[in-house]
Formats: sequence, structure tokens, C-alpha cells
Amino acid sequence: QVQLVESGGGLVQAGGSLRLSCAASGSVFSIGAMGWYRQAPGKQRELVATITSRGIANFADSVKGRFAISRDNAKNSVHLPMNNLKPEDTAVYYCNVYLFDGIRWSEYWGQGTQVTVSS
Repeated sequence: QVQLVESGGGLVQAGGSLRLSCAASGSVFSIGAMGWYRQAPGKQRELVATITSRGIANFADSVKGRFAISRDNAKNSVHLPMNNLKPEDTAVYYCNVYLFDGIRWSEYWGQGTQVTVSS
């Protein structure tokens, strides 16, 4: 059994900052790519940022220069510092982890954390 626990969402004014965190626990033997996706009301889920096991990061164009991504392999965690937030960043943010649970490599999703940016 694998659990992904997210934290750090909330309400912030435009121009403010938040930091999302996600930690994997349970049957975690090895972790590959980790990342964050978001889904705004009425829209499809979209990629925000990913980071490979070697630390190579990839960002959506809409967040480049404002968001960062990092991982702590010792703690099976991934973090998303978000700066200069805009109202269009409002969405539910989901952690995504590709990991080996002792049997197979699978993709896991967190429960989602709400980020609301007021204008």
C-alpha cells in the first residue's frame, strides 16, 4: 500500500507565494519521476512541473520563472515553491509519483490540495 500526502495549499493574494509538499509512504522501494498537475474548474488536468530521479526539471510555460520544483529522495518527497501567484493559478493541485512498490512500477496520485489566488 502506497500513500501520497500533500500539504501547503491555501488562499493567497495575487503576487503572493505558497509552497506545496508531497510525501510518499508505505511500500516505496524506488521512485522515478515526481511531479505536480493541476485542474481548474471546467478544465482538464494539466502538467505544472515534473522532476526526474536525476533532478532534471520540466515546467509548463505558464509557470516558468515563477514556480520551482525540488525533491528529497531521502524523504520520498517533492516540493513546489510557487511565487508571484496569479488568479489563473487557482486550481486543485495533484502530486504525481512513479514508483516501484516491490511488485511493479506504477503511477500514484495524491488526493489534491486547493490553491486559490485572489485578485
